[in-house]
Amino acid sequence: MTHITSHHNQKLKEIRRLGQRRRWRERSGLFVAEGEDLLSVADAQGWNAIERYAAAGSGLPGTEVEPGVLASASGLGSGTRTLAVYEARWASGPAGPLCVYLHGVHDPGNVGAVLRSAQAFGASCVTLGPGTADPYSPKAVRASMGAVFAVPLARGTVDELPGVKVALVPRAGKPLDVLWRSTFAYDCSSAKELTVLVGSEREGLPAEVVDDADVVAHIPIATSSLNAAMAATIALYELSRRMAPEPE
Repeated sequence: MTHITSHHNQKLKEIRRLGQRRRWRERSGLFVAEGEDLLSVADAQGWNAIERYAAAGSGLPGTEVEPGVLASASGLGSGTRTLAVYEARWASGPAGPLCVYLHGVHDPGNVGAVLRSAQAFGASCVTLGPGTADPYSPKAVRASMGAVFAVPLARGTVDELPGVKVALVPRAGKPLDVLWRSTFAYDCSSAKELTVLVGSEREGLPAEVVDDADVVAHIPIATSSLNAAMAATIALYELSRRMAPEPE
């Protein structure tokens, strides 16, 4: 059985590149996940690792690597006991009934957190628009807590988004919960699909994206801004419970 002992191992060099360079991930179509919990989720979701590595003596499956050598390939400050390489998956396009669209969300931690919330509230898809961080970057994968293996990811434009498009814009439009007492409720029930559009914390959604939305709404808060992932989470909560079928 192969036992890797050298920091200069070519496979580990490639893993370091995948963790550090978005261009390398996009060109290869591969990404890295680290830690027993994440890999367990991947297994449960039916993702087969292309390569899998484990610290020697850990008893975990995969090619054994000396712990210090494996730590040198890890993106975690504390190192890891196991990591694996997977092929990135992209849906053919945005899909309903409940979709999240991210535009210019630069922080991969926020992107991963949105994926986690999307899974929690049953979203069918997260769609990445221009300027959004790579959902397969190490930080995003970790922040997703495994949701990256469960929630379909797509690339797309506003025109491709399903159903009624709700743009979140601070202090603009109606409060999100008030929409349900307006004509939006009728539009929502007839369309049966919704997309919530979320922009970056600093710039928000571009004017052209807001203009293409069907509805503009805001989340009433006491301060001037809200973390993008938190805003998406609140919106998903509101939209998912309103879309839930009425009890018989």
